[in-house]
Amino acid sequence: MGERNIGAEILEGIQEIKQFKKGKLALRTQELSEPSPPKAIRLKLKLSQSAFAGLMGVSVRTLQDWEQGRREPQGPAVALLRIAEQHPEVFEKLH
Repeated sequence: MGERNIGAEILEGIQEIKQFKKGKLALRTQELSEPSPPKAIRLKLKLSQSAFAGLMGVSVRTLQDWEQGRREPQGPAVALLRIAEQHPEVFEKLH
């Protein structure tokens, strides 16, 4: 792996911003879908609440709140649920 030239990368990024502002460059975007409910994902992975909560890095109580609709997953938890649903093999390797 070659050495990075951070200065050149920053300058390149600034040039891209300038081009975008002038309307000469389109940025790539992607819309992310919402994951299925946590309980559906957990059942698909065939995990107990305790095991799934541990893999998600949350308390069992938090997971129960999600599953019973008292709270909604936020931020990184949503991203982890999306990964668990779309790439269950990652979670299967962890437990």
